[in-house]
Amino acid sequence: MKVLHVIGAGLATMALAGTASAQSTTATSPVIAVRGNVPALCSGGTLGGSGTSFDLGVLIDTATGLLRTDLSAPTKTLSGAFCTSRSAISVSATPMTAQNFTATPPTGFSRTVDYNATASGWTTTAATFSTAAATNPNATQQRATAFTGDITVSVGGFTTNGGNALRMVADTAYQGTVTVTLAVVS
Repeated sequence: MKVLHVIGAGLATMALAGTASAQSTTATSPVIAVRGNVPALCSGGTLGGSGTSFDLGVLIDTATGLLRTDLSAPTKTLSGAFCTSRSAISVSATPMTAQNFTATPPTGFSRTVDYNATASGWTTTAATFSTAAATNPNATQQRATAFTGDITVSVGGFTTNGGNALRMVADTAYQGTVTVTLAVVS
């Protein structure tokens, strides 16, 4: 029995050696990192819909010469806007002014129409700018996270600069601008 026992022990040792030999034939390389980065950036999207301007048509009531009280324009949509990090949306505007009649208007007349410009959909509170206001604290709104979506831009609240009792001077081109800006906030 002793001989058998020694042989059994020898076989067990050879089996363990074979197992250890199989484990030592594989090796794990060091972990290799895969790296990149995404810069903080914003895109204002693409202006969709019909036309690239708010066309209000005839600005005055032709019976009175006063600014129409029912002026309106369809909204414009900036599609596919995005920011990859925290961002701010700002809206600014310039009053609509007579482009050809550039002189000081006669008494009782104005050559400027004020209005409100609004950019909504980016933040819970729309960014709003009034061309008649001395300051526009609500013109810039911030969001804390990255975002992609549409921005709806609208104009309204039209008033005659200098008071609604003034008539508008004749001009075939009254023009103002609305600018919407998206910017990364650090």
